[in-house]
Amino acid sequence: MHGVRDRSDDRRRRDPFGPAEPPHGGRHFRGGRRKGAAASQAKDIAVAGQQRDGLVVRPFTPDDRAAWDPLWQGYLTFYRSTLPEAEPVHGLAACLDGEVVGIVHYLYHRSTWAPGHYCYLEDLFTSEKARNRGVGRALIEAVYERARAAGASRVYWHTHETNTTAQALYGKVAALSGFLQYRKVL
Repeated sequence: MHGVRDRSDDRRRRDPFGPAEPPHGGRHFRGGRRKGAAASQAKDIAVAGQQRDGLVVRPFTPDDRAAWDPLWQGYLTFYRSTLPEAEPVHGLAACLDGEVVGIVHYLYHRSTWAPGHYCYLEDLFTSEKARNRGVGRALIEAVYERARAAGASRVYWHTHETNTTAQALYGKVAALSGFLQYRKVL
C-alpha cells in the first residue's frame, strides 16, 4: 500500500512524535472532557491496540522514531518529495511481531458543513513486506475508531489517480466522494 496523496506542494514535515493537541484544547468535539492519562491509555489499547493475526495498531511511542523514519522516507520517496520543518499531527504505528511495518498520520479540522469536526487521514504507508496482510486496512480502521471516539463526523483522504493498488483497498473501506481537488501552489 502506498501513500494517500500527492505531497509535492507541502512545505512542512509532519512530526507525529510531537504534542498533537486534541481538538478544542483537550475536549472531545461534542463537549465531553478528556479523561486522565490512565483512562486515555486504556482507550488507546481498547481502540487501537487490538491484535489480529500478530498485527497490533497503536499510538506511536518515542521508541518508534527509528522505525518510523525509514517508512516516512519511503513514503516521501514514493511521492518524490521532501519536507523540512516539523508540524505535530496524530500518528499510529502498525506492528507485526514487534516491528513497525506501517504508519498513518491524521488530523482534525473544522468544517462549514457539519457541527462536528472532520478527520483528515493525511499519510498512510506500509513496508513492502507488510503489503497484502491487512496492515493498511487495520490502520484505516484504527483512525475510524479514534475519529468516532473524538466525535468527528467523517474521515476522508486523497490519493493520486495512478495509485490503483491503494484504491483497491480504499474502495472496500470507504466511498469515493466524486469531488475533484483543485489547488494552486503558492
